[in-house]
Amino acid sequence: MIKEQVDVRKDALVLSRELVEMPRPLELLSESEIEKKHCISRVMTYVLKHLTSQFASNGFEWLLPVILSQSTDPLWPDQCASIEKRVELEIYGKTVRATASMIIHKLVACSIISPKLFSLSPNVRIEKSERGTSGVHAYEFTQLDFEVRNASSRDIRSFVEGVICRLIENLKEDMGEELLYLGRYDDLRKPRIPFELYDKAELEKEYGVQWEKRMLCEIDYPVWVTNLPREFYDFEDFQSGKWDNYDLLLPQYGEVLSGGKREFEFGKIGKKMERDNVRKENYSLLLRLAEEGRLKPSAGAGIGIERLVSWITGAKHIGETQLFPKIPGIVYDL
Repeated sequence: MIKEQVDVRKDALVLSRELVEMPRPLELLSESEIEKKHCISRVMTYVLKHLTSQFASNGFEWLLPVILSQSTDPLWPDQCASIEKRVELEIYGKTVRATASMIIHKLVACSIISPKLFSLSPNVRIEKSERGTSGVHAYEFTQLDFEVRNASSRDIRSFVEGVICRLIENLKEDMGEELLYLGRYDDLRKPRIPFELYDKAELEKEYGVQWEKRMLCEIDYPVWVTNLPREFYDFEDFQSGKWDNYDLLLPQYGEVLSGGKREFEFGKIGKKMERDNVRKENYSLLLRLAEEGRLKPSAGAGIGIERLVSWITGAKHIGETQLFPKIPGIVYDL
């Protein structure tokens, strides 16, 4: 694609995000807005049913979500994180935190009891208010979190590609009326397998620090981006400096999945926590299991359900996929 075409698409995308209206609560919607909301809700129901069925039929065990615990995702030093505050409270004399992601729980459960697991995990991340206009951020959302013992990154990417392609294929067959109403039937196309694969370091060389914005305007199908410096639990090769992890990017919407091969060696985890100024006391159980050799190698990911449905339905703001929107900077009654 020539540079002028890319620049036009990029400018249009930025402008659309800047002008996007904030989602309104249910009681203020017009009849046409209610019908659209209901249509998106039907698609959401189909997506959840289809995804959970695919995971369960492939031998994954379904874990119930965790709301509060002493250990949750540090979201540090991930450069994409924009957390304004962390939700903490005291119960029974202990400080617990709202789930930012179930990564710690996944690693423990996958190591001890369930070699293949998934959960519809709540995520509470109080983003900075300015992210409310991005169209893709919510301070409360749901991830389909999953983990597989002794799996490689390639195993996970291959599985996800199959899941996404079957989902799109079946959506067009079973939800054609809804997709036509939303104007997405023709534009929503089954991706080619395997998805294209890019290295973040190489993308930065080509596009600079704003590589993701440029990529989102160029791609027409989901693509993988690997080698992303992130939290201590993603596998890092100390010799090469490369990370064995991945994000899945959707055209115009951005990252919908983050995952990777996991660290399980006590020494490496401890060194990375010290390097990144992560408080070890918040992860004492994980460290103890690693020291005892009970933390097993694994790989997995988390799929953002609202972002996925936003892309499928062509929603201008992620809040359109939530019956009760949770938008940074805005607190509704419900």
